[in-house]
Amino acid sequence: MIIRKTERLIIRRFIISDAPFLLSLMNSPDWLKYIGDRNVRTIQDAENYLENGSMKSYTDHNFGFYLLIQKNSLLPIGTCGLVKRDDLEHIDLGFAFLPEYYQKGFGFESSTAIMEHAKDDLGLDQLAAISTPENTASIALLLKLGFQFENNILFGDDKELLNLYFVKI
Repeated sequence: MIIRKTERLIIRRFIISDAPFLLSLMNSPDWLKYIGDRNVRTIQDAENYLENGSMKSYTDHNFGFYLLIQKNSLLPIGTCGLVKRDDLEHIDLGFAFLPEYYQKGFGFESSTAIMEHAKDDLGLDQLAAISTPENTASIALLLKLGFQFENNILFGDDKELLNLYFVKI
């Protein structure tokens, strides 16, 4: 199901056959550094991750992370979407890209479309976002999108120190 189309992207729900792409993305250096190792090492692991993550979220919440496909090549380049985390009160925006698509404006383009989806289709009026304090590229994108730093939080079972941001949409 296509969620949005932008000038350069098709944004659609993940399907099981996207597992090879997700495996590659989740084992890219910056994913491992800034998002964390999710122990996804095989296609089967990636299929399970999709089934228990975004695909379950589509059923449970009518949103999740979406696949970003570049229109001109029809190649998957990253993910952007919404997630309801147990540790956060508000739904949050997240994104990740293969390294070869950094610094090309895809983060802003896809995040803007997802924020419009959140407001227009889901009726949300505010989003959260989290980032490690050292992930300067993600922080710069969040600020460009209008997010404002709220505070630092200890997040998850390992109590990782993260920056928390909010935006009214």
